Amino acid sequence: MMTGQAIPAIPAPQGTHRSDAVRLFAGFAGLGAAAVNLAVASSLFAAAGANFPGRVGGAAAALLWGAALLGWTVAGLSRNRFPMPRASALLLPAAAAVHVAAIVFGAGSGMAGLGISHLAAVLLTLMIRAATSWLSRESPNLSGAPGQNTSGRLGAGTLLAAAFAGAVLVAAITTPGLAASTAGQFAVPHGEHTGSHHSP
Repeated sequence: MMTGQAIPAIPAPQGTHRSDAVRLFAGFAGLGAAAVNLAVASSLFAAAGANFPGRVGGAAAALLWGAALLGWTVAGLSRNRFPMPRASALLLPAAAAVHVAAIVFGAGSGMAGLGISHLAAVLLTLMIRAATSWLSRESPNLSGAPGQNTSGRLGAGTLLAAAFAGAVLVAAITTPGLAASTAGQFAVPHGEHTGSHHSP
């Protein structure tokens, strides 16, 4: 027997969405960018001295930004949404611009090799910005949390493949950036030894 009572809407089932894959990609890029910025900071600290006191300021800025980016990324992955979306929308392009300026003005500073690290940081920062921009368009509250639209749902296998592809892409950009830093130049591959280790 039909009644006039309204049938309550059934909530959309929770599942994996495209936004989950994009959030993972942004997280990978955030971790990579944080690592590269910290490597840049260590390189500038190592090169600073009486002849280049200004590098200490750049090193401190890279250290603070790298640490802040690391905390922001961890918070975004653990809470399933990236905090301070409006602030990050301004800071990420500004950080990319600073890295571009470092590439341009660092060519004649004796640290041209660090330009690879800055280039990696630029690419990773722009990847974060693109991913968070997409998430903000998908979520009206700019949090990046998945909404009720089920048209973008993914299977577990698709999510795994997307996460793997994102991790490989980020690693391909991050690894040269870390290798170009001072710490990367002194790193010895596993299973290999420098001649100085066995010198008498």
